[in-house]
Amino acid sequence: MQQIFKNPYLNSIFAQVYIFAVALVMRYVGKPDTPDNFFTPIAVLSLFVLSASIMGFLLLGQPLQLYIDGEKKQAVRFFMKTVITFAVMTAGVVLAMSVSVK
Repeated sequence: MQQIFKNPYLNSIFAQVYIFAVALVMRYVGKPDTPDNFFTPIAVLSLFVLSASIMGFLLLGQPLQLYIDGEKKQAVRFFMKTVITFAVMTAGVVLAMSVSVK
């Protein structure tokens, strides 16, 4: 299982899949007509912290491990590959969104 997270391209894909999953749950499970109550901010902050933790693991976990192990150049390369791949996928989503709006 640990080998899966040693691929920057897969890490970016997993991050994007996680975002899609959260968006789908928010879109189809959340009810916009539900009145705010005490638990709404707790749920929102909990989701934010969970998302930050998952995204931190996916985007920073392996580069940080490489850096700690003394492989600084490889750590920077891994991180840049992950971020660039994620940026390209994000640009694709924004482009698809702008095309579908027209």
